[in-house]
Amino acid sequence: MDWQTLLVNDRVIAALVTALVGGGVVAAGWFWTHALSRRRDKLLRSERVNDIQRALLAEIRAHVVALERQSDAGGWQITGPITDEDYLPILPHDANDRIFRAIVEEVHMLPEWVIDPVVRYYRLLAVRAALAQDIRSNAKDYPRRTAEMFGDYLLLNDETLDTGLDAMEILTASLHGGLREVTSMLARRQREIEGDAVAAAQTPDGVNTRSSDQKDL
Repeated sequence: MDWQTLLVNDRVIAALVTALVGGGVVAAGWFWTHALSRRRDKLLRSERVNDIQRALLAEIRAHVVALERQSDAGGWQITGPITDEDYLPILPHDANDRIFRAIVEEVHMLPEWVIDPVVRYYRLLAVRAALAQDIRSNAKDYPRRTAEMFGDYLLLNDETLDTGLDAMEILTASLHGGLREVTSMLARRQREIEGDAVAAAQTPDGVNTRSSDQKDL
């Protein structure tokens, strides 16, 4: 039997068709399964990212609230000249980064617009904790130096508060609408900054002068 006869044989044709259809079904099934698996992995990753953002937002908010209360109450202050007899309050041994330390290996999963403000905030917490430890260590033997370090600690508290508020805004916007909401929020913030700058430039003397000029007209 030559090749031409073999190719026109009904059984051979049926077998070829069956093999082609079967192979196509298997390939389609593989691609479909792969697509479903990728979709499931994407959804799970998205859920995990959102869970991490919510957890970080809760942890940052708790500490920011404490810093705001301290600021509203006047906080710690150093008044008058710094002397060896100055009293320095006991600094709390707070732990405000437990959630961050628990998920630090997954930080790379967060959206890029979230990573920077979050890492910046927790870096300030680490610096703040290290400075507090130095203050405790030097308080007895070097009271004057400790008082100066405590002044730096107060400034660091203010910077940590501002950075925490910024991280909260970014996280909240990211959870609500992703990059689009974050971009919109940053644009609103920029407009507010520009508006404040314009208002600050309009001094009372300048306003009164213009008003006086209008009366003369």
